[in-house]
Amino acid sequence: MSGALPGSPRAGHGPFAAEYRVATVGLVALVALGAFEALAVSTAMPSVVADLGGIALYAMAFAGPVATSVIGLTLAGFWSDRRGPVAPLIVGVTLFVVGLVVAGLAPSMLVLVGGRIVQGVGTGLYSVVLYVIVARVYPEHLQPRVFAAFAAAWVIPGIIGPYLAGLVVEHAGWRWVFLGVPALAVPAVLALWPALVGVRGEPVVGRPEPAPARAGRRGVGLAVLTAAGVLALHRGGQSHGAAELGWLTAGVVATAVALPRLLPAGTLRAARGLPSVIVLRGILSAAFFGAEVFLPLLLQTHHGLSPAGAGAVLTFGALTWSTGSWARGRSLGGVSDAGWVRFGAIVIGVGVVLAGLLALDGTPVAVGFVGWAVAGLGMGAAFPTLSVLLLRLSAPHEQGVNSAALQLMDAVGVALVLALVGSLFAALGGPVTPQSFVGGFAVSIALAALAAGIAPRTSPEQPARAGRLSP
Repeated sequence: MSGALPGSPRAGHGPFAAEYRVATVGLVALVALGAFEALAVSTAMPSVVADLGGIALYAMAFAGPVATSVIGLTLAGFWSDRRGPVAPLIVGVTLFVVGLVVAGLAPSMLVLVGGRIVQGVGTGLYSVVLYVIVARVYPEHLQPRVFAAFAAAWVIPGIIGPYLAGLVVEHAGWRWVFLGVPALAVPAVLALWPALVGVRGEPVVGRPEPAPARAGRRGVGLAVLTAAGVLALHRGGQSHGAAELGWLTAGVVATAVALPRLLPAGTLRAARGLPSVIVLRGILSAAFFGAEVFLPLLLQTHHGLSPAGAGAVLTFGALTWSTGSWARGRSLGGVSDAGWVRFGAIVIGVGVVLAGLLALDGTPVAVGFVGWAVAGLGMGAAFPTLSVLLLRLSAPHEQGVNSAALQLMDAVGVALVLALVGSLFAALGGPVTPQSFVGGFAVSIALAALAAGIAPRTSPEQPARAGRLSP
């Protein structure tokens, strides 16, 4: 691993010290790009379906790119370990931009979902690059602070993204929310580029023992099958009769066959150590984002907020996510790694409960905003901890593959829960009834409780490796 070792003269320096500054700025710029896109699109989507119709595809517009990101994540994991991260970065950002342009020009909701599916592959490709660079540039004691900087990269997009997207929707049209983001992609890549060349002349990306090419091709094939299975589950949730049974059966079979083979052994049964770290990433993401995608729609349809006003709830969550990550990066309170994860899961559950009260008549909007701020704090506590544990428990030649597995579980968890809550949403009456939102919130609360129970298993069996990170 490149960079200073703990205890060296440079060990006290932060991620913005001279030897790391270029890499950190580039990484944060790319994270900020993804953050702005995610928050802006979530804000604009209710206006998209109002214009194009296709409310049945509302959940698919979010789940589609999440599902196909599995393909990009898996490909990037093998690609990065064999050849380094430059190529997956370039291809990933290119597909990300192409997908956004297709979505912005879409004449129908179906075409928009197609653009989002292309975008998802690109997002998966470039997301793995971030973890590979962190693993190979920064010493272990700085990695929590780098991941905290990633969360901080959501602050400015979190503050201005939803509100700006709302203004763009109201005054220029929702299409410019999609078409404006690509203009930020090139500067973000240019800012990151020096990190791929080297820090003070040192090679950033080493050449660890490569994974066999055959294993890479097999992994990508399984990822395609997993993505197809998740999309089939979504399609089944929007169908009826024999078609519904057929799509659901195909989706369950494809996902059950492919997904376990893409993950480390024991992941789906939450075995101690790395497998529990990976499965918790998927559970917590599903709990948070399974509720978040419906919040702006609920606030607009049943509380009368404008797109800008409804999008502000995402700002609250982004800000407190950053606050939680800042606290975690400095190990405030002397809490163990497992303790941070459990704390985050419990806080997410409490936040979703409060936000879910918006589905009840007479609940003040402020309660929902406070709830989502609480949920964001929980994500900020848990996510950096899981990322650091992942790198700590991975051998150098497995950093790309395991980083891909972490984010793959993230993507599949979100996509599967959106398939479930999207079906519940449609079955309970869609946006015209506030009760239709309750099912999704209930699923998220149950997932947060499950995560709190699994959290202690993130500590590996060797006590020496489970201690608290140095501040």
